[in-house]
Amino acid sequence: MVPNQHLTNISTNQKLADSWIQSNVLPFYPKVKIRYLLVGNEVISSSPKEIWYSIVPAMRKIKNALNTHRLNKIKVGTSMAMDVLESSFPPSNGTFRSDIAYPIVKPMLQFLSRTKSFYFLDVYPYFPWSTDSNNINLDYALFESRTIKYTDPVSNLTYSNLFDQMVDSVIFAMEKLGYPDVRIWIAETGWPNAGDIDQIGANIYNAATYNRNVIKKLTAKPPVGTPARPGRVLPSFIFALYNENQKPGPGTERHFGLLYPNGSNVYAIDLSGKTPDSAYEPLPKPTNNEPYKGKIWCVAARGVNASELGSALSYACSQGNKTCDPIQPGKECFKPDSLVWHASYAFSSYWSQFKKTGATCYFNGLATPTAKDPSFGRCKFPSVTL
Repeated sequence: MVPNQHLTNISTNQKLADSWIQSNVLPFYPKVKIRYLLVGNEVISSSPKEIWYSIVPAMRKIKNALNTHRLNKIKVGTSMAMDVLESSFPPSNGTFRSDIAYPIVKPMLQFLSRTKSFYFLDVYPYFPWSTDSNNINLDYALFESRTIKYTDPVSNLTYSNLFDQMVDSVIFAMEKLGYPDVRIWIAETGWPNAGDIDQIGANIYNAATYNRNVIKKLTAKPPVGTPARPGRVLPSFIFALYNENQKPGPGTERHFGLLYPNGSNVYAIDLSGKTPDSAYEPLPKPTNNEPYKGKIWCVAARGVNASELGSALSYACSQGNKTCDPIQPGKECFKPDSLVWHASYAFSSYWSQFKKTGATCYFNGLATPTAKDPSFGRCKFPSVTL
């Protein structure tokens, strides 16, 4: 994959594209079976707007560089998340966002169609379900529902799971731009096996159930496809191999793996899809399929580096809003010799004030959310109420 930060330069410089292929492909090919090369990862979702317009020109330059070395079999694409759609429900209403549909997505589809490549799509039913669990049935999101069906009122196609709905909404969106036949490759799909206290449904039971079921669907013979493209092969990657224990952001970001960082299984899984459910050990019962209701605090994690903790404490206190007033000398939460106590107060105070604007209880792995009130005596820790 060409990293996002290189797209702007490569998009205007064929020599840079050639150099990237010479460094990153030629030394390893054909011993390594390189079949697909993505130019950027979720660029629309994660990069500044000025980079968006470099995606397709960079794809063309990379493809030219491959052709120069007669590496015609390597397909070029880029991955997109579901947030490139303006609407996705019902699936027949799938439409690309108006700010990107014509300047970016249409030229990209033209390139993919011409080069017989794929639209690489990241599909996570966990996210729409977790944000609207009152209206989306969990079994429907996990491929477990036998009775719940949804019929699209326009296409008359009937859906039995959320994954198919999401994929087909992109197919209908492509059709609206005049490219109904570009093939889809699921670049990422999966379900988190753990998360923060306030992250509903992130547990081993749901993760194992989702991944086992999606693998059964994707490896079925003959292929099942989706309602909009029945019987079509839907090549896919499961995300992810390992729990990424050093990744920033909410707890779920560190818990999509099939394996722990030490290489042991989070749960048993068979990537061929042939193992029947009855052959697996029972999974731990889920305890967080309902939204958590109550208060949460953000405290210093155990055993963290003291100097890093001091820097994070300074950061939290530097954000204004009297975040750290109560831990100043003479105040009710001051403990002269306890860095952990002061950091915990600062983290809780910062998070309670800034969570609504996107702050997380993470601080580069130095903090962790807790449902246990750390307040003591006259010192009351601020909290987030769910």
